[in-house]
Amino acid sequence: MLKRKFDSSGIACLLFMAAISILLVLAIDYYLVTTASSVNADVAGSYTPGSYTASADGYGGPVDVTVEIGEKGGISNMTVTGEGETPDVGGMAIPLLRNAILTKQDADVDAVTGATFTSDAVKLAAAEALAQAGGPEVDSGPKAPEGDLFIPGTYTETATGFGGPVDVTITVTEDKLEEVKIAGDQETENIGSFAVDMLDDRIMEAQSPHIDALTGATVTSNAILAATRKAMRDAGADLNAFPAKEEEEVAEKGKEELDTDVVIIGAGGAGMTAAINTAQAGKDVILLEKMPYAGGNTTKATGGMNAAETHYQAEQGIDDSVEQFVEDTMEGGHNINDKDLVTTLAENSAEAIDWLDSIGAPLPKVSFSGGATNARIHAPEDGSGVGAYLVTSLLKKMDELDINVMYDTKATSLISKDGTVTGVKAESRDTEYTINAKAVILATGGFGNNEDMIVKYRKDLKGTVTTSAPGITGDGIVMAEDVGADLVDIEQIQLHPTVEQKTSMLITESVRGDGAILVNQDGKRFTDELLTRDVVSAAELEQPGSYAYIIFDQRLRDGLKAIEKYVSTGITVQGDTIEELAEKIDVDPATLAETLKNWNQYVADQNDPDFGRTTGMDHDLSQAPFYAIKIAPGIHHTMGGVHIDTDARVIDKDGNPIPGLFAAGEVVGGVHGGNRLGGNAVADVVVFGKIASESAVEYCDK
Repeated sequence: MLKRKFDSSGIACLLFMAAISILLVLAIDYYLVTTASSVNADVAGSYTPGSYTASADGYGGPVDVTVEIGEKGGISNMTVTGEGETPDVGGMAIPLLRNAILTKQDADVDAVTGATFTSDAVKLAAAEALAQAGGPEVDSGPKAPEGDLFIPGTYTETATGFGGPVDVTITVTEDKLEEVKIAGDQETENIGSFAVDMLDDRIMEAQSPHIDALTGATVTSNAILAATRKAMRDAGADLNAFPAKEEEEVAEKGKEELDTDVVIIGAGGAGMTAAINTAQAGKDVILLEKMPYAGGNTTKATGGMNAAETHYQAEQGIDDSVEQFVEDTMEGGHNINDKDLVTTLAENSAEAIDWLDSIGAPLPKVSFSGGATNARIHAPEDGSGVGAYLVTSLLKKMDELDINVMYDTKATSLISKDGTVTGVKAESRDTEYTINAKAVILATGGFGNNEDMIVKYRKDLKGTVTTSAPGITGDGIVMAEDVGADLVDIEQIQLHPTVEQKTSMLITESVRGDGAILVNQDGKRFTDELLTRDVVSAAELEQPGSYAYIIFDQRLRDGLKAIEKYVSTGITVQGDTIEELAEKIDVDPATLAETLKNWNQYVADQNDPDFGRTTGMDHDLSQAPFYAIKIAPGIHHTMGGVHIDTDARVIDKDGNPIPGLFAAGEVVGGVHGGNRLGGNAVADVVVFGKIASESAVEYCDK
């Protein structure tokens, strides 16, 4: 009954609330527009009647403003367009600024907090349009001498990225951009950090700020480009004098044929693990990645890696077993998992931890996660997100091994001859590749960022936010089907209960595992917070508004580095007392204080009489300040995919292995059944990434 309610009415309620929010924003916008227009239609003023248009540079590109001056010389109407502005920041600010200017009959209005770049652009463009109508001339800043691009010097500007401030420093001569330095230490590692590392060269190469954002790191990219444009204006530049974005080349692509032992499709955790293991076995390997950087969904992982009977558990006195790991995973997956695959996962998990030790990626911090009987989830020592940590370590090892990674290169099909897979067709921006290989490993991830594919299998999830990386679009599943592969559990799609809805940022399960609680808008707990993800998600959707708050304290923050990202991104709310926190999130202070008092007593007694929670109760929540993050469920993992056996061989519809084809990671179905336990995805990519490479190497040697 709970599952049915979760799949239909719960999701419907969540989507209904989202629709109401959008309609409310549109209604406010309409009200501001119609009210301002009707009030000011016949207002008197000193401007010359007519229509005047000007443009200024905003956060994501040009912002265009048109002012209409009525017969009596006042501003009768005003339109503002800024397609590149962030919808829930600059986009929300535009109608507010428009209304303020219409009301004041002047462009000199206050900026909207949090939308400085957009505000400045609207105000500047409006002032320039009004100047055309006879208003005062606008001081638009320094101007380079005629014939020059810049006033020589060094200039620095700042914009707000995904995780915090991004600084851009440019050095210019009269006619050239000499240097670009970008600093953004708070941007998401191996996502936004790639934009920080890569866009300086791209700006320099183009000698222009008019370049495309880095795919998958749009917010960070836009911040970098906005700060670059502002710094150039400080240097006296006319941005219209710089080259626009180059159009995509339409010339015929070149063709190239490559030969290798093993080709791996997808440079996420499974693909990188397989590539390293293959190279260490002495085989030539090519790793294809359609994105401009590695990581995939592994970068998004924040909790840790489940493993049983590890040396870290033994050193910390934690009693666990492979058998219990299997039992927990089967129960969590509603017993529709392939038990042979689950057993393989559990039996090889401790060895996978040892392998990570060997490549310089130890995971010594062990704690509880949802659905686990024992402390089993292994994380970095400092509590930082496991995904970005592992991606960095895997990339470093691949560099040491000089593995050939072809970025911005998308696999388009598998080459199959007489039922045997013998290579891959792929293409980059300017080249079509035929890659001949003795073995192919699919590691392309799931389809969590392909709404059409989501809806194909689960119509009830249409419109639900996703935590998946932008490249997770199901390509490998489609390619495997084209050569006869069988699919299993394809309709099994998991919601994660703690997703911040505006940013789609996942709040790691380790927050709850380290002692956080969930409360609803009434300030009350409503579930055992460490039940399986599907159950907790369903419980959230039954609460008022279909959302909840995750509550934690300073001690928990100090022990879990991942929280610093939530703070710097601005999604946390902080209060020096629990009552102050309650007021800030519009919860009754007395109720939330009582909830916390009761919870702290339950921790002291090691007994939760309300919901029977037994794990993640090592510390109470008593150290001020206190924190809250508003969360709701979001698509987090697609459990279904390609059918494999315990050797990671892809199985066809007749139940036979497809020669030459192997698979690992989220592209595979059967491991997680109807619900994935937190910590099992990282175990999956490492364990089966290794197994796929070992099987591929063995196949090459036949």
